[in-house]
Amino acid sequence: MTLTQKLFGAAATVALTAGTATADPAILFDLGGKFDKSFNESAYNGAQRWADETGGSYAEVEIQSDAQREQAIRRFAESGANPIVMAGFSWATPLGEVAADYPDTKFTIIDMVVDAPNVRSVVFNEHEGSYLVGMMAAMASETDTVSFVGGMDIPLIRNFACGYAQGALAANPDVTVIANMTGTTPAAWNDPVKGSELTLAQISQGSDVVYAAAGGTGVGVLQTAADSDIYSIGVDSNQNYLHPGSVLTSMLKRVDNAVYESFTAGDAVETGFNVMGLNNGGVGYAVDENNEALITADMQTALDDAEAKIISGEIAVHNYNSDETCPAYDF
Repeated sequence: MTLTQKLFGAAATVALTAGTATADPAILFDLGGKFDKSFNESAYNGAQRWADETGGSYAEVEIQSDAQREQAIRRFAESGANPIVMAGFSWATPLGEVAADYPDTKFTIIDMVVDAPNVRSVVFNEHEGSYLVGMMAAMASETDTVSFVGGMDIPLIRNFACGYAQGALAANPDVTVIANMTGTTPAAWNDPVKGSELTLAQISQGSDVVYAAAGGTGVGVLQTAADSDIYSIGVDSNQNYLHPGSVLTSMLKRVDNAVYESFTAGDAVETGFNVMGLNNGGVGYAVDENNEALITADMQTALDDAEAKIISGEIAVHNYNSDETCPAYDF
């Protein structure tokens, strides 16, 4: 049986399992919902993996607007949930306001840094994984033109695009990279129609491989690529299965691992700044039965070599977030 509490009359609900111990963990999903087939779903998969392996239970919420964020954090903290994991950078401001009020509660925020003694901040080297799929895109392209569809136009998403452009140009210096963002508000994460329109416009400019880093919007990108007989590249979760033989690969951002590790540690979760990159399995790309036939031996050799050199430091992939510039693409 599930007890559902309204968030002060808001459309979103906080689901708390009856009989839950006070130290059970909780997860707060970002806009777009836990089944967005991308970022949120990866977070959900991590929470569910923990529950399946341990038999434990956890609380969760899917918000409908930014106004519900602080209320959701406070409700979970007051219910005794510990730790409380937040998926997405937009939780940073309310968490910064709330964390000090609950010093005995541990919080984990993914994709942003909140400097507080009871907060674990997890960020990813998206540019490293994007570099590798950019190489793959350029090597698979027959038109020497590849493209990128981002969600909300923020430095985080530009970092995906910048890494992608660097990898594409490393594999083929003559490649043209096209990049478009879906919008400047959170609605950009859940607009598959706009994603489709942007993809069609990029195809008209010659793109035959498109990388989507746009949350739920990316579903429209991948569908349009499949319908137009070009390759797509998924993001965050393994999206190869959505269109077998059409999705060249998916850039994996192991949000699931970040959630799983925090849930496993419980109220003993280590706080502070944490980076997940190629060197510790935080990012990568997916190869499975849905796309393995698309990855040539030359492609795999090049990718393996580049990955080893990035980990060793021989290849330095520029991080857009470091100075908000990109040597490979003029935003």
